[in-house]
Amino acid sequence: MPKRKSSTALAQPTFLPDLPPQDPPVDDGPPAPKRAARGSRSSGRKASMNPEKNPNVMDAPEAFRASPDADTRDERMDLDKMFTKEKDDSVPSLVENGDSDTPLSELSDIDALAKATAPPPKATKASKKGGKGEAAKAAKPMPEEKPAAPAKAKKADAKEPQFLDPEADGEEEADEEEIKAALSRPPPVNSDVLPLPWKGRLGYACLNTYLRFSNPPVFSSRTCRIASILENRHPLSNPNEPPHATKNRPDKEQPASIRRGQEFVEQLCLANVRDIPKMLRWNDRYGIKFMRLSSEMFPFASHPEYGYKLAPFASEALAEVGKVAAELGHRLTTHPGQYTQLGSPRKPVIDNALRDLDYHAEMLSLLKLPPQQDRDAVMILHLGGVFGDKEATLARFRENYARLPQGVKDRLVLENDDVSWCVHELLPLCEELNIPFVLDYHHHNIIFDDTQIREGTKDIMDLYPRILATWKRKNITPKMHYSEPTPEAITGRQRRKHNPRVATLPPCPNDMDLMIEAKDKEQAVFELMRTFKLPGFETFNDMLPHIRKDDNKPPPKPKKKQKPPKKKTKKQLEAEEEEEENEDEDSSPDEPTPISDSEIGMGGPDGRVYWPPGQEHWLRPVKKVVKPKVDKKAPPGKE
Repeated sequence: MPKRKSSTALAQPTFLPDLPPQDPPVDDGPPAPKRAARGSRSSGRKASMNPEKNPNVMDAPEAFRASPDADTRDERMDLDKMFTKEKDDSVPSLVENGDSDTPLSELSDIDALAKATAPPPKATKASKKGGKGEAAKAAKPMPEEKPAAPAKAKKADAKEPQFLDPEADGEEEADEEEIKAALSRPPPVNSDVLPLPWKGRLGYACLNTYLRFSNPPVFSSRTCRIASILENRHPLSNPNEPPHATKNRPDKEQPASIRRGQEFVEQLCLANVRDIPKMLRWNDRYGIKFMRLSSEMFPFASHPEYGYKLAPFASEALAEVGKVAAELGHRLTTHPGQYTQLGSPRKPVIDNALRDLDYHAEMLSLLKLPPQQDRDAVMILHLGGVFGDKEATLARFRENYARLPQGVKDRLVLENDDVSWCVHELLPLCEELNIPFVLDYHHHNIIFDDTQIREGTKDIMDLYPRILATWKRKNITPKMHYSEPTPEAITGRQRRKHNPRVATLPPCPNDMDLMIEAKDKEQAVFELMRTFKLPGFETFNDMLPHIRKDDNKPPPKPKKKQKPPKKKTKKQLEAEEEEEENEDEDSSPDEPTPISDSEIGMGGPDGRVYWPPGQEHWLRPVKKVVKPKVDKKAPPGKE
């Protein structure tokens, strides 16, 4: 098996992102981390929460990934190809040419350290021609005072596997040895069992692609930069006027207010939460009753400095989400990200993890779900890095798990990963600590104990009784994860990349709650429904490319009438009058019936919400190509 990156980067302390110097804020209320900031809203028009119009609102990157540990551009939708942001002069752009510091970059120094400490790539054939000296230089680590991060890290130190995606810097080009080792491994042994007739629930993670690109967009992962929060602590230059990109921006000369900046974040949060009921009703219409909530619904909620509690400002909105989920019988879960680790040797990482788990537990508890649905609202966690010693890491996990509040323990479940921890290592830990165990088939086929089990889905079925018992002891409905590698993947590192959709079902019990972790989200679920004629497959149909009939389009602007020539004959004038009369007769006076808010984005009467694999561009209108004007006076060939 190919060697993996070192996890020593994860053992480094955490630093906050560098921010521009700010005037000291006026502490006109309790600090945000201790309680949710409340107060009167600033006057003026509210800013748009549409990322396509407001440059201060961003799409959280994790929601577009197949799963939280799929940190690669190839595993999320390319937003640049989907649309170009429109400029809205009523909304000021607070940050220009600044690096993003989304909630995921709370530990951004870990990524930087990982790149800086990653070994350089092996010498290519072209470099080998230059002699052994050059190859040796390429393999030598850079001095500490001048760290250099290679564009594409190849083979890494095998001492400590790193819990970061190996393709974060681009496509992984496996060398000849890795490919040879991968091709010579024993073939997988898969089960021929299909869980049919299907009685379980299929789910997807965080984002609905059809609703995200509807008009207006519906999604729950809006986020922002810390710099935007700091800037919004200052009042507008003219509080009686709406914000404007140049004419009415926050005035940094006036005192800053922590409460005012918190109100900006709360606007984002509530926009996210209020979109979830629409997503649930959309799912229910098309036979999907299982969804993972985005961890980025509340930007920076677990941040050490800018964090905040969700109650009371989000209590009512989250309770409404829980009410809809209870009414429809849907299951909701969460999956804290890869940096939430309870086995780290570094105290800052543990502190961050404890805050993050508290945040997720509060979010789920505020849903106010019925007892069984509340128990089923679990938080999926990876154990994380190895840090050079698996036994020591397990001991630290046990110690930190004991410190968790009971509300967190009640929801925490562990999942096997595709870098460090296999089923045979985590299942005994789960049995010891009374933690439910989530089997991820994709991860299992990459990391497994080959002394006890073979790759594939057949042998793992022998462990089903033990796995399911970890759930039954706590009276929680079991769940499993399924995804597939891309067809061209060969090495273990390459096979970690999730395919946009899956071709089959795993041999799980036919009443399982199965999370499909795929980039195409709800479309991957639709693909399975169609393939196996699962319940709900008849509810949806193919989209019309670039056309939607489930939103209210603004009326077309009237064409400007061309000025008539100065002199016209009597016949010309009579002909024009006759033509205008005919146009008035042909045009229908009736305007199209407006679509109700509850039906906007729902697919219309024909349920046209499915787009074929690779046709993401169907979700957006056809891009207009503006042809450059041709100078008629220019000579031929010199346009």
